[in-house]
Order: sequence, then C-alpha cells, then structure tokens
Amino acid sequence: MVKKAKPAAKRATRSKKANANIVDYDKEQELHAYHEMLLIRRFEEKAGQLYGMGHIGGFCHLYIGQEAVVTGIQAVMTEGDQVITSYRDHGHMLACGMEPSRVMAELTGRQGGYSKGKGGSMHMFSKEKHFYGGHGIVGAQVPLGTGLAFHNKYKENGNVSVAYFGDGASNQGQVYESFNMAELWELPVIYVIENNRYAMGTAVTRSSALTDFSKRGSSFNIPGMKVDGMDVRAVHAAGIEAMEHCRSGKGPIILEMETYRYRGHSMSDPAKYRSKDEVQKMRSESDPIEQVRQRLVGKEWASEDELKAIDKQIREVVGDAADFSLKDPEPAPSELYTDVYIEA
Repeated sequence: MVKKAKPAAKRATRSKKANANIVDYDKEQELHAYHEMLLIRRFEEKAGQLYGMGHIGGFCHLYIGQEAVVTGIQAVMTEGDQVITSYRDHGHMLACGMEPSRVMAELTGRQGGYSKGKGGSMHMFSKEKHFYGGHGIVGAQVPLGTGLAFHNKYKENGNVSVAYFGDGASNQGQVYESFNMAELWELPVIYVIENNRYAMGTAVTRSSALTDFSKRGSSFNIPGMKVDGMDVRAVHAAGIEAMEHCRSGKGPIILEMETYRYRGHSMSDPAKYRSKDEVQKMRSESDPIEQVRQRLVGKEWASEDELKAIDKQIREVVGDAADFSLKDPEPAPSELYTDVYIEA
C-alpha cells in the first residue's frame, strides 16, 4: 500500500537536463525548502548561543551546513513513515514538524520539552510525528531503524523507515548486522549516511578503508547512491528513487549524502583538524540555503526584501522558542522516578 504524499511535500518533476540527479523545483517548492532549511539554521544558531550562555548543559551537536539532507528527504516522506537518527538531531526534529519551542525546552531541560526535560539534546522523541530519536550511542539507531522497518513489513502498512547516521558510525559492527538482516528480509528501510567528512574529528580518509559509503552495502547486495547533500534538489531526487525502491518491495537502499558541517563535532570541539579556509570555501561555494536563495532571486520568484521578511519571521519563531525554554519550569524532582519502566 503506497500512501499519498502530504501537500507540503509535493513531488517535484524529474529534471530533463543532462544531470538526472536533480529535480526541477517550482516557486512553491523553492520557497518551502528555503523556509525549512533557514528555520533549522536559525534554530541551531540560537541553540549555540544558549549553550555558550550556560543555559544548555551536556552535549550539543549542531546541524549547521547539513540542512539540505533532512529537508530533501522529508519532502518525499508520507504520513506514517518513520525517522530515527543520531545525536545531531535538532534539524531532523524540526523537519518532522516538531514544535521549536518544545525542542528548545528539551535542550534547556524544562518540563515542556519533548522528553519532559530528561533527555536533553540527544534523546527526545515524538511518536505523534513518527520521530524515534535522537540516540547518543554511535550507530545504535541503525538496528532500531531496521526494527521499525521490520514492523512495517510485518504489518504490511506500506511505510518506510529512514535511518540517518554518519560516516563515523558507518564503521560500527551493528550497522553491518542491520544491513544483513534488512536485505535478508527485504525490509523497507532507507539508510541515509550523512558523510560530513570528519566523523568526530578524524577525516574519513584516515579512518575508513572504503571512503565511498554508497558501496558499504555491496557485500549484502544492498544498492547505494552517492548524492550531493548540499543541494536539496539532488537529495529530493535520490529520495524519490529510494522511496520507490522500498515501497515496491525491493528491500533496503543506502544513500550517501556528501555534506559538510560548518561547526565542530559538538559545541566543545574547536575543530582544529581543518583550516578556516576550507570551511569558508564550502560556505561560499556550496551553502545549501544560499543556493536556493540565488535561484529564487535569479528567477524573480522572490525579492531580497521578501526573503528578508521570511528570515525575520523565522527569527521571531526561534526567539519565542528560546524565551519559552528559559521561562518554562524545570521538571519536578519526582520525575526522576517516572518513565523508567513500562508495564507489559
């Protein structure tokens, strides 16, 4: 059973240009992508500020630079499809439609957060939005995402599980156990490898024997695609193919997203393992949001003033979320003893 896409995630027509790996966006889709990616970036910038001010404790991993990946994939998902990811998860939450105020409240450990202030940056969930975490253990979400796909196969509900993980997690043993099981049982799961080039702080060329992550499933007969993860249209195109592959009963597929994070691995990482020139080059030549902005202006689909208005509106939303996260009460001490066990 294949479900119809949501209106906001209208499928784009495949490009007839020489590069078949992108799709042509119309005005509505460009504006939607611009809004979604800019929301993620402004949210993450604010989270970084709150962390620096001491309002967010523990770890905090920002998604700045990688916004096109989750935005492009979310555009091809339908109601009931599930998302699961690692600790760099705020962008995925926002793309799934989770409320910025409640996400930010979780970051600051408040009772209005998605995990009642007890999960923090890395561990929050929304069953309503089919978002199954944020997971702090490297690679742990991959077998869980495979399990979600098993559920879909067993229930014959037509849904697809999307499991995001990074180039560093790709070297974990549990990832390959999941690949084997998924292909053996032809499970509807898309493994999205967000290759931001540095894992925690080591370049992939120094840590991985095979740096073409789209081939990581070859020994299990899992097909893979290498995708420009800085171009939301390329991600969207790959997402269409991957979804069709899974929904038609062909089993799992791997999408390697070649992307880049502008900030360090986490807020405590000074990122001295790469040069400032390298980061600036990526920002100036490949920024996912700037690409959309240039197309909107170049095609006269939006003026600079209109795009500034969108930015202002998003900043207000993020500002309100930050205000809520600082005013919302902390969880009561009794919450230490809740949500620990479940009666089965």
